[in-house]
Amino acid sequence: MASAVSNLLIYQGADFNIDFTVENDNGTEFDMTGYSAACKIKKHYTSSTSTTVSTAILTPVTAGRVQLSLSAAQTTAMKSGRYVYDVVITAASGLKTRVLEGTVSVLEGVTL
Repeated sequence: MASAVSNLLIYQGADFNIDFTVENDNGTEFDMTGYSAACKIKKHYTSSTSTTVSTAILTPVTAGRVQLSLSAAQTTAMKSGRYVYDVVITAASGLKTRVLEGTVSVLEGVTL
């Protein structure tokens, strides 16, 4: 399956949640049974530090839905600017596949 590209917008001090669907090459939902997901945000691809994004495989797992989330405390700790991220799923066998990637824009808030 090819990695999808989606650019994200995060507001400092606000909770961040987004759901997406992993699809097979033919456009059908990917069965996530036995898979786990991981996501990190970095300032640059080669940065040594990162922000770990909470991931959850949503039910039913056969629908291919994954949720990404950051707490308000995590987004507060991020400086405004442009970042990169990706989401990798891992099969029970250990096979890793990048399924989503893109840029993240972190924006300062007025109220938060």
